[in-house]
Amino acid sequence: MPKIEKTEAEWRVGLSAEEYRILREKGTERAFTGKFDHFFEPGEYVCKGCGEMLFMSDAKFDSGCGWPAFYEAADKSKVEEHEDTAFGMRRVEVTCANCGGHLGHVFPDAPQTPTGMRYCINSASLGFRAKPRA
Repeated sequence: MPKIEKTEAEWRVGLSAEEYRILREKGTERAFTGKFDHFFEPGEYVCKGCGEMLFMSDAKFDSGCGWPAFYEAADKSKVEEHEDTAFGMRRVEVTCANCGGHLGHVFPDAPQTPTGMRYCINSASLGFRAKPRA
């Protein structure tokens, strides 16, 4: 399936300045400032750039890192991982497979989770769809 292609002007129309900076310019929000850091309602997290479903609330945990953390993607094909050597560090960047938007990074430092992984994701990269209450 081809990725969503938009001009920079088209991306700017649909995103706030902060969302654009993070999703399109690979920025990072300040730790402990994102709206989903300590948010634990049932539902699904979607890409703010294109609406693709990325993470489920069942996989979210409080890692204490200051960003929303998930131990796995809802569907591994919905996210892509890329080597990131910016700032003299070696990390693994996570992007939306549908639109290429920067989401955050993934680290193998969560032994308390079923996968041992910590997807450290910017709140500004995400939207949320609540799970209907029974």
